[in-house]
Amino acid sequence: MKLIKYLLLALPAVIVAGCKQPKTGVSADAPKRTVFFDKSGMDTTVKPGDNFFLYANGKWIKDTKIPPSENSWGLGNILYNDNQKHLHSILEDVSVDDNPAGSLEQKVADFYKSGMDTATIEKLGYEPVKPLLNNIDTVKDYKGLLQLAAAGFKNGDGFLLGFYVSPDDKISTKNVAHFDQTGLTLPEKGYYFKTDSASLKIRAEYVKYIAKLFTLTGVDAKLAASKADGILKLETEIAKSHLSPEQLRDPQKNYNKFTAADFQKQMPDLDLAGAFRLMGLKTDTVLVGQPGYYKALDSLLKNQPIVVWKDKAAFGVLDGAATSLSKSFIKAHFDFYGTILNGQKKQKERWKTIVDKVDGGLGELLGQLYVKKYFAPEAKQRMLALVNNLQNAYRERIEKLDWMSPETKKQAIAKLDIITKKIGYPDKWKNYDDVTINKDGYYSNLQNIAQHDYKQELKKVNKPVDRSEWGMTPPTVNAYYNPTFNEIVFPAGILQYPFFDNDADDAINYGAIGLVIGHEMTHGFDDQGRQYDKDGNLKDWWTKEDAKKFKTRVKVMIDQYNQFTVLNNIHVNGNLTQGENLADIGGLAIAYQAFKNTAQGKSDTKIDGFTPDQRFFLSCAQVWRSKRSEQLDRMLINVDPHSPEMYRVNGPVSNMPEFYKAFGIKPGDKMYREEKDRVKVW
Repeated sequence: MKLIKYLLLALPAVIVAGCKQPKTGVSADAPKRTVFFDKSGMDTTVKPGDNFFLYANGKWIKDTKIPPSENSWGLGNILYNDNQKHLHSILEDVSVDDNPAGSLEQKVADFYKSGMDTATIEKLGYEPVKPLLNNIDTVKDYKGLLQLAAAGFKNGDGFLLGFYVSPDDKISTKNVAHFDQTGLTLPEKGYYFKTDSASLKIRAEYVKYIAKLFTLTGVDAKLAASKADGILKLETEIAKSHLSPEQLRDPQKNYNKFTAADFQKQMPDLDLAGAFRLMGLKTDTVLVGQPGYYKALDSLLKNQPIVVWKDKAAFGVLDGAATSLSKSFIKAHFDFYGTILNGQKKQKERWKTIVDKVDGGLGELLGQLYVKKYFAPEAKQRMLALVNNLQNAYRERIEKLDWMSPETKKQAIAKLDIITKKIGYPDKWKNYDDVTINKDGYYSNLQNIAQHDYKQELKKVNKPVDRSEWGMTPPTVNAYYNPTFNEIVFPAGILQYPFFDNDADDAINYGAIGLVIGHEMTHGFDDQGRQYDKDGNLKDWWTKEDAKKFKTRVKVMIDQYNQFTVLNNIHVNGNLTQGENLADIGGLAIAYQAFKNTAQGKSDTKIDGFTPDQRFFLSCAQVWRSKRSEQLDRMLINVDPHSPEMYRVNGPVSNMPEFYKAFGIKPGDKMYREEKDRVKVW
């Protein structure tokens, strides 16, 4: 279970930061922008003290329709779609050139062309996965199934074992083999047990989807339905062993180190040593996130019919490959995941899918072309200056905390001071020399990339951690905090308007990008991040009294967010979202303090009829402007550690006295909180 903290999981796009310098992250011929705040999207019939999110965004929300090819729409989506157009332009341009064999241009261009060659892909149908399906069909017992599952990792087809490689949480300088719970297709375990009408419908549609994939391979409809029922029942049994999303938040509970021999004892009837050999994994030590899953697997593999396990394995192959096969498979996949789970009405254009595939598979090759065209070299230093401003503001806040002891403050500041800041793109690019890419072999290209990725994973096992490595590609529209690296990372893809513009005033920039930087920094001190020391080790550096005070203050926040509702009185899960809520509240407070250190922050000059402080808070509210489908809302409330956008605005501002002053919030306003009831952590 990797604890990397993304700014936003709900959307493919994420907000981030820049600083007040010449424009960065855009091509030189981009038109100069003169409007940075959307006054027309406000709904001034709503009092800011009753619902600030709607006050800032209400008219936009009323007037905006989610495009049929999207499941949500907002500034994040707009940035993501604009960035896809940039990548599309690069790939189209490079695809018309006669690129030298083996060059980065040849690889990204031919990968793109192979994905766009729909005639060849359609002709093949599900031919690319037939060999693996045939191998599954020849399995005789659970032992053979485990062998096939383990051998498949080398080609990106492994299953049963949730294997990956990342730093040892308690020895952050060393990589180690991790094994986490796996085996479910629906978003989380609750989907298999809830009895409300929406959950029942999802399970019914899931069974139809499973059956549809089998019928597309020629299986009789009645037999396909029987297979689907069996798979759902098996996954329901597997789900009983899984930890819930809330339980997965505890890094200590999910840290279980075993020798390989002791891990074997957890699964006495499974040949783990043989599985490791087939995987190419050589190690004496493993970290197991959720041992309960592996104990259950040992029993379920023996006691559940092997024919059902084989059906599940075959479905896993078809489900995993569906978006890379012919149109009928793509449509079946979209109908369930896109429409039923996410409320998307129409498939995206083919080129968007393939752009994402190239970025995901060869991202640090495509990324070199991207930063050359869309990211100015000096942007790193400009971004760094703003990050440093926020870091200084955070340090000031820690020093002034009235609830934390000097001993813990010293440790917190030491951790804050050495946060690694990665901006734009890596200093050292990844090497893909062993990856062969052909313009007429889309599925084989995917396999070649998967084989490369797995080999790179194996090379890391029990080796020193390379802290220069990035967890995102440069074109990615996202940002993250990584606790084992104690780093904040802002790829080039997000360093652009609408979240930063040189010509915007400081109130707008700090309300948007300042918030984001503060958010990522605060993740180092949220309920999970605070358990890691300055070097990224899972180690308690708090006094017992300070830890108790922290939890007491966080409990106030959890109770607050538990009161927020979505859809038909479905409540936000304050426990699941506590880390992101802490980052939202802390990030806004830090950004505000950094803003007040600027010249405009000390001014009373109005722009667009609003004071600098009002524009700061309005900028924050418009950054999170978004509409989501009911289906997406319903899914995210179960699995997403982020609160819905309305509460990412109203929650933090309702706890800030500076917001109350800026908009004259008084007792009787719906968002008003007595001072004793406000969250006061960072």
